[in-house]
Amino acid sequence: MIRPIICAFFGIFLLAPVQGQTVEAELTRLLNEFLAGAGHNDAAIHDRFWADDLIYTRSAGSRTGKAELMKGVRAAPATKPDDPVTVYSAEDVRILQYGKAAVVAFRLVGITTKADGSKTVSNFLNTGTFVKRRGRWQVVAWQATPVPKPAGGK
Repeated sequence: MIRPIICAFFGIFLLAPVQGQTVEAELTRLLNEFLAGAGHNDAAIHDRFWADDLIYTRSAGSRTGKAELMKGVRAAPATKPDDPVTVYSAEDVRILQYGKAAVVAFRLVGITTKADGSKTVSNFLNTGTFVKRRGRWQVVAWQATPVPKPAGGK
């Protein structure tokens, strides 16, 4: 009788990290898909990523919601071949799960390349709160903070 209980206990104990890794992998994939789509202003990616009740605190210090954010995404002019291209990536990603909620914190790196080949790099510390509803993760809160350039402008 004790042996099955001990086996069940160790089975649950051993499976717990796997479940956490699965959520971490899922959220990392979702974040990377979003960043790839955000570089070319993909409205479908934005719509999928942000929850309808989103609270977004922009790096400029203003607060917005999904409706306003999506309005801006859809109103953006079509890109032209000589427009600067920005590629976003996430570095130093940390994910903490709390049941059906998770906090994803990372350093957003944006590399903008102009037609002449010159590049500009921007860095932000971003933190997003994701909630799993109806089987999918979406962001309900987002905070973006610019990382100051080091002294000397490098």
